[in-house]
Amino acid sequence: MVIALIVILVVVLLLVFYVIRLYNNLVKFRNRIENAWAQIDVQLKRRWDLIPNLVETVKGYASHEQETLEAVISARNAATTATGPVESAQSENMLTGALNKLFALSEAYPDLKANTNFLELQEELTSTEGRIAFARQHYNDSVLKYNTAIQTFPAVVLAGALRFNEREYFEAEGEERGNVSVEF
Repeated sequence: MVIALIVILVVVLLLVFYVIRLYNNLVKFRNRIENAWAQIDVQLKRRWDLIPNLVETVKGYASHEQETLEAVISARNAATTATGPVESAQSENMLTGALNKLFALSEAYPDLKANTNFLELQEELTSTEGRIAFARQHYNDSVLKYNTAIQTFPAVVLAGALRFNEREYFEAEGEERGNVSVEF
């Protein structure tokens, strides 16, 4: 009788320790996602801070291109107020499109294209775009690990009971997914 009680107690303790370990792993995965999202946010803010300087530089050379400049500022403002991965991805895609139009202006203005300040800002923005892409990949990898962890047995039982919900990926939409057309 005593041996049976000890065996039951050991099994219960092992089960409790397993549930604690499982819970801690889910929390760890959730925190990694939060950290990865914060890293995306840091890079996006860096990008947003560069845009007004870029617009001011272009304005000096191409002031009559007001529509393009306003589109960039409008897209930047929309991006700064976006919340969550889906809304952020949509607004960042609009901003990328507006910036592409802005950079296309430099081809029509040789003085702008030769301006050192413009070139430095363009290089800094390009570097930031690479950092954003890396941060997005890290975030999506973290979401994959977390979503897999909460969807597999036996964690799915605990995750559902403790409200560990699936997270959304930070995905490119529309033009970013399509083929790039090159015309000569």
